[in-house]
Amino acid sequence: MKNWQLITTVSLSASATEPNAASKISIFQVSWQAAQHELQAVRTPVFVVEQLVSPDFEWDEIDAQAVHLLVMHHAQPIACLRIIAYQKIGRMAVLKQWRNKGLGKALLEEAVRICRAQGSASVRLSAQTHAVQFYQKAGFKQTSEEYTDVHIPHVDMQLDL
Repeated sequence: MKNWQLITTVSLSASATEPNAASKISIFQVSWQAAQHELQAVRTPVFVVEQLVSPDFEWDEIDAQAVHLLVMHHAQPIACLRIIAYQKIGRMAVLKQWRNKGLGKALLEEAVRICRAQGSASVRLSAQTHAVQFYQKAGFKQTSEEYTDVHIPHVDMQLDL
């Protein structure tokens, strides 16, 4: 975890069905070079295994230039996203067993905060259609008709800062 910048620590609350789920997670700002293994440990099961995205598409040259946010639970990577030029958010992934616990919301809020702090006027993303409401709750507005990207329906969305 050297060269990783701790951004925040978030407490997850326990639920009635998972009384032992209360714990803290840490969000780090990392580079691809410093945390490639951990980022791949999240994106591979989510995109390559679950969503059948080709590894040739998933791993691109943008990763080396992007700012990455990585969520850790103790020493386990559990979620991530990347920020391109402080204007576009992409590759947001949360491991299946960690979904619906507020991690995506916390991760998105930190990404937007970072883009705003860098002076960006807006932030764009390409949302899988099943996640449109999630992004709308965060203030993003749909800016395109539906299209297919790597066999998955998407729409473009934007948040004015």
